Amino acid sequence: MQAGAEIRTEANLMVEIPFQAKKAHADPFKNIMLDVVFTDPQGDQKTVPAFWAGGGTWKVRYASPVVGAHRYHTQCSHADDAGLHGIEGRIEIKPYAGKNPLHRYGPIRVGKDGRHFAHADGTPFFWLGDTWWKCLCKRMTWKGFQELTTDRKAKGFTVVQIVCGPYPDESFLEKRIENEGGMPYETRDFTIVNPKYFDYADRRIQHLIDSGIAPAIVGAWGRSDCDSMKAIGVEGLKRHWRYLVARYGAYPVFWILAGEIPDATKWGQGPWAEVAKYVRSIDPYHRLLTCHTGHGRRGTDGDANVIDYDMVGGNHDESVAVSAKTLAILTTAYAKDPPMPVLVGETCYEGHMQQGFGDVQRHIFWMNMLSGAAGHTYGAAGIWHAGVKGDPGHSGAWAGQAYDWTTWKQGMKYPGATQLGIGKKLLEKYPWSRFEPHLEWAPGCQAAGIPGEVRFVYLPRRNIYNWSGPEVKDLDPHVDWHVYYFDPATGRTFDQGTIKASAKENDKAAKPVGFKKNVPSPQDWVLVFERVKH
Repeated sequence: MQAGAEIRTEANLMVEIPFQAKKAHADPFKNIMLDVVFTDPQGDQKTVPAFWAGGGTWKVRYASPVVGAHRYHTQCSHADDAGLHGIEGRIEIKPYAGKNPLHRYGPIRVGKDGRHFAHADGTPFFWLGDTWWKCLCKRMTWKGFQELTTDRKAKGFTVVQIVCGPYPDESFLEKRIENEGGMPYETRDFTIVNPKYFDYADRRIQHLIDSGIAPAIVGAWGRSDCDSMKAIGVEGLKRHWRYLVARYGAYPVFWILAGEIPDATKWGQGPWAEVAKYVRSIDPYHRLLTCHTGHGRRGTDGDANVIDYDMVGGNHDESVAVSAKTLAILTTAYAKDPPMPVLVGETCYEGHMQQGFGDVQRHIFWMNMLSGAAGHTYGAAGIWHAGVKGDPGHSGAWAGQAYDWTTWKQGMKYPGATQLGIGKKLLEKYPWSRFEPHLEWAPGCQAAGIPGEVRFVYLPRRNIYNWSGPEVKDLDPHVDWHVYYFDPATGRTFDQGTIKASAKENDKAAKPVGFKKNVPSPQDWVLVFERVKH
């Protein structure tokens, strides 16, 4: 497509427009600022940053849900370059005709309740994420990337968390970071970008989106052994993030500012918060932004909330990951005002150091989802570090020792991923985005639902030879309840019959009823109560 020519596309699809400089520019990545101002048919304007694509070429990427004629003009910091400044053009956008939910239902936003994600048309978005931190590197081949994407799509995943910048557990400019185009930057302080790296990253980001999976792009890492702020600095990280926004902002993405940075970032304190504010100021699409920290926002008057959704951490130790103190990280964040979607973005990876397998993954998923989480992110050994035979893909933090020698192909087959997809599928049969936590419904379990309509109760796995079911309290006596046990490992259901309403018509004095039946076998179970529709 050429600048100045009329371009035709569909709603919410990214269109790319190139611009060719008429003059040579020294150090173009740092010295040239090119923005393109788009005006939609309703008169609303977006100032979209363009990116240097190598040589004398700059490109802008644009998408809009608004049907009709969109006009644009360029604004360049070097106004004397007639190839970059003052270029005008037109884009004609027609309704989207495909089936991809990321385009069909419109951009993902925070839902009206403030607790969940929803598309622009109100369709709920269920965040079931997978952790692919290092899967833009060439260890994960293009063929392998496609194979893993196909597997995750089939299992119901909707989000992939992926780092496009400095990796955790890596030295800056370590060869392992390379993809088919080389390193992302040629200097440790990120002053010289390598567009070819991002060209190859584009192909993978686009493939996720074409598969209906939203990339959650992580811009950097902040832990002490891979401290991007120390190595790159505020100004360098701002340049890096401008480049990411320019390349990927027109796509249906989520932003994760950086991994393992101070909690104070979320309420507007510290240098990382300065970068977050900058990202919010230059992103014309207002893609949802968070940062990867251990705990949630403070929720104090005067806090400058620089995030749109609150991502908190769990624990990599399986016994701690399912503990009350770890769950309290989520529930404490959930209780803050004003409401905000909350989810766990990193917890016990399945198979990580040979622990945290299926039953643990199910426990983590269900305890979070029934405690108010807007979604959940899974992770597996082998996948997050793109492990291959002979190269684990990380150096670890202790004298360079590996965490796992698991390969990504082995990690792909772990059962927890399938079982979380089964759980998501069950929840989506009901108005899950309206669920609220109700611990009082079943003491000792996680419970949530909609009073008078539906209840979910999760009973974690206990000791063997224990068939005792949960005691469920305060069921509405005016409702006929159909009850069944759901096996979260296989998706099998075990019907428990119907509890007939005990109250007569207009009987306001009727007392709530209870339920207690043994589980079908000694394992973990989801107990479902659904109102019988007459």
